[in-house]
This record gives sequence, structure tokens and C-alpha cells, in this order.
Amino acid sequence: MHDAELCKQPPSSAELFSFWGLKEGNGSWRSLAPCHRKFTSLWDARSYGWELNERIDFNWKKLLQKKTQEIIRLNGIYKRLLANAGVKLFEGEGKVVGPNEVEVIQLDGTKISYSTKHILIATGSRAQRPAIPGQELAITSDEALSLEELPKRVVILGGGYIAVEFASIWCGMGASVDLCFRKELPLRGFDDEMRAVVARNLEGRGVNIHPRTTLTELVKTEDGIKVRTDHGEELLADVVLFATGRAPNTKRLNLEAVGVELDKNGAMKVDEYSRTNIPSIWAVGDVTDRMNLTPVALMEATCFAKTVFGEQPSKPDYSHVPCAVFCIPPLSVVGLSEEQAIEQANGDILVFTSTFNPMKNTISGRQEKTVMKLVVDGETDKVLGASMCGPDAAEIIQGIAVALKCGATKAQFDSTVGIHPSAAEEFVTMRSVSRRIAAGKPKTNL
Repeated sequence: MHDAELCKQPPSSAELFSFWGLKEGNGSWRSLAPCHRKFTSLWDARSYGWELNERIDFNWKKLLQKKTQEIIRLNGIYKRLLANAGVKLFEGEGKVVGPNEVEVIQLDGTKISYSTKHILIATGSRAQRPAIPGQELAITSDEALSLEELPKRVVILGGGYIAVEFASIWCGMGASVDLCFRKELPLRGFDDEMRAVVARNLEGRGVNIHPRTTLTELVKTEDGIKVRTDHGEELLADVVLFATGRAPNTKRLNLEAVGVELDKNGAMKVDEYSRTNIPSIWAVGDVTDRMNLTPVALMEATCFAKTVFGEQPSKPDYSHVPCAVFCIPPLSVVGLSEEQAIEQANGDILVFTSTFNPMKNTISGRQEKTVMKLVVDGETDKVLGASMCGPDAAEIIQGIAVALKCGATKAQFDSTVGIHPSAAEEFVTMRSVSRRIAAGKPKTNL
């Protein structure tokens, strides 16, 4: 990018990868997350005295229309912000042609070139497809939000947050969902105990889980797509979703020709300040494959701006970054998982947990526990990590993240007065140690 100019990346199939803004499938599916929660609440409302005698109908096309309107609205806001800041926007295919030169083929086919002191690459990532027979019959998260009809039968390959969230969305809307993944539990990289909670909740909601399973072939039939697994199973689906990860979007940027170093996965190699081996070229966000979260990309971009234009050299701080998986109920975490704490701590690790039935579920009769967890350094009393799987987990963990960022101790948590009645108060009332673990225990391979 030019210092005050932005260009968009090229259309690839039905998508447009941009240096900025929102696009289909890149987190925008989360605008659908509240929908299936509403459906669940409607059924639970019967236990609160509401009489729902008439049939509850759902209009998939109306939801997608509203989703598209929201994305257009947000992109409009971003465009106005850019214009008000004096940024020139060029829409088209951009590539780097020199250490200080960018070439853009605009939508009308005209080619323009710009010389600049600094180039910032922020092209994000794109969905990957496993190379199996019939893979062209499957879709990725990019196409999942453009389906004309709500599928009745879905097979999802993948165990990451995209796979788990779409499983929750479609199952919550009434579809039959089969979720296949390679590990014993979904959400590799998260706390193992909380992964097990998510798996149990998915099954409780009706998702058919297939651990240690991958797909070997997709075949088009009159009844739908026949899905074969490596265990010899055959599943029928209207839609097969590949959610097997995303790759840095660098292939068409001409970076290697300019001399920019990429790793084996195509991610741009950068230093602590987001600078590549070419001093004039920088990169932030998923294209660097560091911590692939939108708020983290914003942090990296802010540090870049301070470093390059504000004369305040700034490094992104990746400690205590909270994140959430918007399954039902959601999972949210901040800091170290139990497994990470065991590997990194010098002394014993104290684990505090609380498992309870939320008041909402007590009245409705839904058997779905909320689980909360604190991981504490036994020597310093510092809270190293917090996890929660239950209603409003993301809202609660965001506040906990501030405490961990400030270095809060378990004693400070204990001395904090809780809000009653609330789920959040459990984080300041957990007094009994659930288990004490010596440092150095081997990491799990679930």
C-alpha cells in the first residue's frame, strides 16, 4: 500500500480479497450466531410460562439478506472513515513489483503504478481444500453464507473454530450435522478440559461427532453427496463443508520475485515490528500467520502506524489476548491453558474449576452445565489463564482479560465482591483447589 492509498486484491472465484474491510466467509458468519440462540430460547421459553402453540417457521433467505445488508453497511462505514482520513482507495488487483513500487490493475482494466516509501501487506488468508476425490463437490466457509437453501443434512470436515461454529449454527437451525475431525477432541490448541466440554455440548445439542476421522471421497448421487470416511462409513449430505484451516493469501502478490521471504506455508516472515526482510515492506494480520484474530490484526496495524509514522517504535503484545468460539454455548479463554501453564511454569500449577447448571437451564430443564476454570501459578499466586464455556462467556472473559493483563493474583480475585445472581461471580468465589499439578508434565496429544 501507498502511505495513504489502499488497493483491493483480485477476485478469486466468487470472492474478493481486500487489503481492508469485511468479506463473505471471513468472520462474517458470526453475524448468524445469534440466530440459533434465539431458536433455542424460543423452545426454552415454554418452561418460563410462554405458550407457543403455533408452528415456529424460519426463513433462511431473509436471514442471509439481512446478513448481506449488514456487511454492506459496515463496509460503507469503513469507506467513509477512509475518505474522511484522506485515504485514496483503488479497487482492483494489486501486486508488489519492487521494494518501493506497487502495481494495480483496476476494475476497468487500466493499470496504474505507485512509488512509495513504505508498503504494508494485509491481504489476510483464504480457505484451504484437502486434496481428496470429489473435493469440488464441497464448499468452504466463504460459500456457506451464500447457499440458496438451508441444508437439511451437513457433513463438516475439520475441528477448528470455523467447523465447530458452523456445526452449532446449522444444527441449531434444524439440520442434521456430522462433524469429522482428526484428533480425539475438537479445537486443538485450546484447554483440553474445555475442549471436552465443547464436544459434550455439541453432542447434547444433536451434532454427530466423528473423532479421529477424515474423509476419503465425495460422490455425487441422486440422493445427495455420498461421503466416505477412512473408517469405511458412508454418510449422505446436502452440503459438505471443508473447514480444514486457512492459508496466508500471498500467492498472487509477486512477493518472492521482489525478494520477500515466506515460510513453508506461504506466510510472510516478519520481525517483532511486523517488518519483512525488505526494509520498506511490512505485513500484518493473517498473512503473517502469527495470531490469526481480527483484533490482533488491528493491534499489529496500530503498532505499525506508531512505529512508521508516529516515531514510537511499538511491538505487538500477544500475551493475554482473549478469544472466543461462538458455538452453543460459547467457549471463551484468555491467557494460558492448563497444558501450556504446566509446560511454562517453574513451580506447581493450581487449577480451580466450577461446574454448575445456569439458572436459565434450571428452570427450562435443559441439561447443559456451565464450566469455568482458573489456572494459577502455585509459587507466585498469579492467575495465568481463565476459561469459560457457557452463556455470555465472551462478555465475561473480556473483563477477566483486563485483570490478567494487569497481573492479577488469585488472592485479588478472591477479595473481589461478586455480582449476585450472576455466572461471572463464580470467578471470584472459587476457593477450593480442584487439583495441584507439578510442572513438566508431558503435553497431551488429544
